[in-house]
Amino acid sequence: MPNSLMNGWHSHIRDNGTSICEICTKVIRLTLRPEKQLTALLLCISATLGNWAFAETHKLSLPDLEALMFSQSPAVLGAANAVDAARAAVETARTIPNPQVEVLNGTRKPRPENSNPQGNLKTISVTQDLDMPWHRFPRVDAALAGLNAAQANETSFRANMRAQLRLRYYDLVRRTAENRVAREDVKLMEGIHKRIALQVETGEKARFELVKANAELLNAQKMQESAILRVRQSRGALRALVGVHLPESFEVKEQTHTFAAPAPLSDVRDAVLKTNPELQRTRAERQQLDRKLSEEKALRFPKFALRAEQDQDPEWRSKRVGVAMNLPLWDWRGGPVGEAAAKLSQTDNQLAYQEFSLLQSLEAAYQQYEIANAQAIALEGGIVRNAANALRIAELAYKAGEKSFLEVMDAQRVYRAARNELITAQFELASAWAEIERLRANAP
Repeated sequence: MPNSLMNGWHSHIRDNGTSICEICTKVIRLTLRPEKQLTALLLCISATLGNWAFAETHKLSLPDLEALMFSQSPAVLGAANAVDAARAAVETARTIPNPQVEVLNGTRKPRPENSNPQGNLKTISVTQDLDMPWHRFPRVDAALAGLNAAQANETSFRANMRAQLRLRYYDLVRRTAENRVAREDVKLMEGIHKRIALQVETGEKARFELVKANAELLNAQKMQESAILRVRQSRGALRALVGVHLPESFEVKEQTHTFAAPAPLSDVRDAVLKTNPELQRTRAERQQLDRKLSEEKALRFPKFALRAEQDQDPEWRSKRVGVAMNLPLWDWRGGPVGEAAAKLSQTDNQLAYQEFSLLQSLEAAYQQYEIANAQAIALEGGIVRNAANALRIAELAYKAGEKSFLEVMDAQRVYRAARNELITAQFELASAWAEIERLRANAP
């Protein structure tokens, strides 16, 4: 094998970055015979392709998807940018006003009957606004409350995004399970259809049995096609939530629906009212509006500024230092104060409504969890197993000629319904668990 071609393969594999390539390079260099060089090179290529295939089929777990979403999702990054903006607003509120400098130049010309000499005139003035405490403190406190509101909003947004991700993840697990059982139904119906077709050809069964088998097979195939489309929709919804960094060919680990039982509702209720991110955000917004109301009321007080001036003309140089005061004689800021007071009252009512709605949602989530858990236990404990045993007995009896094809189909429908109910109950259990975790969020 030419050295240039071999070096080209070495560089190509090395650029793709695998640890196996280094080992293969050493093997090829130590090998002197050309045919052995070719064998070693083929082994290197096959091992590299094997590693690529393993990387492509690597399955992602729910924590992997959460980490990817929180690090790459534009929506999550946008919520973090809002916190940065609120932090910058605090720095703006703490800033001291800049001084204002004025420089005026002019000329002085005497009248004809005046004997004063002519010359240039120059005026320099410096004005420094004073940031009075009754103006500064409410403004800074309002900015700090806005920062707390932005941080609480980010926490609430992340909790909602995590809950949505869990729902879409378990929805994909659900659709994948439905697709798997639909594929199993198609295989079962294909086997029964072949047996009936053979029996019809040999004259053991009437053609009517084959017509019914065709209808059942087509129905099973239709359900499988629908299940495949639902899997694609669920995958697209999950990828849209995580972000474009999640490849289209991703796979997820189908984890079992095993969740730790939540704490009693009476123990969680008080903790949720204190730590729920949505309530924390509304409380921070209320605090911000309260500080805003104080700031608007403080603007009714006078504003002060220090002023220094120096005038120069051909004969005199004068200096003046004084205080400028802005008197609120006509504008008592009735509109801004009334607007801030109305928004504060609105936030108080919104907070009371949110607390009531939160408790109702928490109770509903607990009830949904108990219902879904009871259904899943009942279905896993005996219903699905008994339906599977009934289907197996019906198939054996059908093969022995003791039962008809319709009886087998009835047993299969019962088993299919029980199995789909179990899949649905498991998804509802996961949904209730995700909702409880969203409402609890920071609760211990």
